[in-house]
Amino acid sequence: MTTNSKQVHVETLLAQAGNRTDDQKTGAISAPIYLSTAYRHAGLGQSTGFDYPREAQPTRCILEETLARLEHGVAAFALTSGMAAIQLVFTLFHSGDKIIVSDDLYGGSYRFFDLLHEHYHLDFAVWNGQDQQQLAALIDAQTVALWLETPSNPTMKVIDIKQTAATTRTHGIKLIVDNTFYTPLIQKPLDLGADIVVHSATKYLAGHNDVLAGAVVAKYQADADQLNFNLVTTGAVLDPFDAWLLLRSLKTLPLRIHQHETNAQILVAALAHDPHVQRVLYPGRGGMISFYLADNVDVDHFLRALNIISFAESLGGVESLVTVPAVQTHADLSEAERQAKGITANLIRLSTGIENADDLRADLVQALAAAAD
Repeated sequence: MTTNSKQVHVETLLAQAGNRTDDQKTGAISAPIYLSTAYRHAGLGQSTGFDYPREAQPTRCILEETLARLEHGVAAFALTSGMAAIQLVFTLFHSGDKIIVSDDLYGGSYRFFDLLHEHYHLDFAVWNGQDQQQLAALIDAQTVALWLETPSNPTMKVIDIKQTAATTRTHGIKLIVDNTFYTPLIQKPLDLGADIVVHSATKYLAGHNDVLAGAVVAKYQADADQLNFNLVTTGAVLDPFDAWLLLRSLKTLPLRIHQHETNAQILVAALAHDPHVQRVLYPGRGGMISFYLADNVDVDHFLRALNIISFAESLGGVESLVTVPAVQTHADLSEAERQAKGITANLIRLSTGIENADDLRADLVQALAAAAD
């Protein structure tokens, strides 16, 4: 794709993703799916740029170029899952390094960080995500990075990336942001001072609950070079068909994000006035909502009463889904840890889909009423 991301709007960039990549052969508008795992060389020292698909693969390269332009990075890497993306970033660190993490994260991140601490001797410290003086006090000679999610999963805590980047830059450590919930359409962490961005591309970027993928985008070439070497070495690259599906999905990302957000704001207003809801957590943008059921509402009855919204463990797809973090995404945390983070048994996380908002609102209202004593 030759379209310059600095010259066109993001909607045009994404709609045109993959176009004009096959002009010399067929003129295909939709980028081809290259399935080959071997590439013929004309002679010694000659290459088309593709030697082995773990190193580079034509369909994946088109996707990665699009992701890099979308996040304003120098390079992007498409991986087999969001956790594979997180793991790739942590190959930058060494035993004895200390990483500060914000205090409300996806449960799988906690599980991975525990493994790194116990078996690979990385150290971790927890920051509340708000107090820059506290953050500065946590940084010592062994600290190499700060890892954060904003908005956080599942309590929707918002962290000021620009202000945080000023602190990390002053102390010479990397800032890494999980941008899964907001996507580059709502916030671009690299533009705000972050060094690396991570996505569970399974979620909003793919958006149809049918692709498992992850993405890492680097702001600086030195990080990109090291990440590329480490990924080629470890090999968790996205396969050609899933790369093509993700590329195709990105074409409608602006339309989907607009509808996700429009629907979410309608549902937030309805939930805030529903007597069966104690409290609503919404960061102001995006399609993710969390809310606490009132004491007289039975969680299981509520889930069973839903007719349109599905009880399922994911987010960011066109279909609306609800999750109970205490028994699903954050089940590996201790009860005390969940309580401290506000992840109680009555906390519901809602990924608002692109269905008609009136239908979604009616489904929530009737399920809440049906589950009340």
